[in-house]
Amino acid sequence: MKVLIVDDEPIIRSGMMKMVQQYTQPFQTIETANNGLEAIDRFSQFEPDLLITDIRMPKMDGLELCRILHTSHPNLLKIVISGYNDFEYAQKCLSYGVKHYLLKPVTPPDLHDIFDQILKLHAQSCLSISKYVAWIERIKGSVWSLQMDEMSRLLAEWRESCSLLTINQIKHLLDEVLHLLDNYFQEKKQFNMPGLQEPLSAATREDLYILFECRMRALMKELQCSRQGNYKDPMEEAKVYIDTRLSVEVTLAEVADLIGISPSYFSTLFRKMTGETFVSYRMNKRMEKARDLLSIPHKRTFDIAIEVGYEDYPHFTKTFKKIYGVSPSEYRSSMGIK
Repeated sequence: MKVLIVDDEPIIRSGMMKMVQQYTQPFQTIETANNGLEAIDRFSQFEPDLLITDIRMPKMDGLELCRILHTSHPNLLKIVISGYNDFEYAQKCLSYGVKHYLLKPVTPPDLHDIFDQILKLHAQSCLSISKYVAWIERIKGSVWSLQMDEMSRLLAEWRESCSLLTINQIKHLLDEVLHLLDNYFQEKKQFNMPGLQEPLSAATREDLYILFECRMRALMKELQCSRQGNYKDPMEEAKVYIDTRLSVEVTLAEVADLIGISPSYFSTLFRKMTGETFVSYRMNKRMEKARDLLSIPHKRTFDIAIEVGYEDYPHFTKTFKKIYGVSPSEYRSSMGIK
C-alpha cells in the first residue's frame, strides 16, 4: 500500500513520516507534499492508496483536496487531521468519502489504530470468499494426487494473497483449511491422520507458513503410505477411464469425481499433466481408435463411427478429416481397402 502525507509544516510532515514508518506492517511507498496542489501533482506520479492530509493549508486546503480526489479517485482511502477549532469544518469531508479523522496533536497509537482498521477492511476486500474456496479445492486436489510441487506453489500464491492479513487472521484461515482437509479425508473413509486438526502455533507469519507446509508434507507422506503401494497416479487413472469408454459420453465432472478432486482443479491439472484439454484428449483418442478400426476391412465406416462415440456420421467424418487431413473413406483407399 502506498501512502501520501500532505502538510504545509515541515516538522509535522517529518513527524508523520516517522510515525507511518514505525507501523508494524511496512508500506510499499511513503511520499509527502506541501499542500493540496502539490498533492494532486504527486498523484499523477505514483497513485497512492492512502491519503493523510491536514485540513488547513495554503494554496489548496485539505477539504478541497478531498473533494477533487473523491471525484477522480473514488476508492482512495483518506485520513484528515484537524485542530479542535477546525473539526466541524473537517466533518464536511464526509460527503467526499472521508471516514477517518485525527485531532492534533497526533500520536503514534492514534494513527496506528486507524491503520489497523483500514488494513483489516482492505484485506477482507482483497481476499474474496470465492477465491478462498477455490484455493482450498486446489489444495485438496494437490494433496490427494500427491502433487508436492503444486502444493508448494499454491502456498506461495496464498502468501501473496494474504500479505495484508494479520498473523491471527492467517492462523485462523490455515487452521480452518486443516479442519476441512481432515473432514474431507474422513468422509472418503480412506485415510485418518491423528493431529491433523491440531491448531498451528507460531510467532511470525513465516513460521506459520512453514508449519503449515510441514503439516501438508506429512499429510501427503502418510496418505501415500496408507495406500500400501496401491497408489494410482490420478491422471493415469483418469486417462484409462476415458480410454475405455470412448463409445459413450463421459463428462469432466464424472472423471473428476472418480479421482476425488473438484472439476475445476481436475481441468487445470489434466491440461498441465497431459498438455491437452479434457475435450481435445478424448477427441484425439476417439480418432486414434477410429483410425485403427478403419484398417480392419470387414468393419463398416458407419459402425466405426458409432463405436468411437459418434452417432452423427457427418460430424465423425468432418472431425476425422480435421485431425488427419483426409476423410475416413480416403484413408481406407490409401490402405487399399474399399
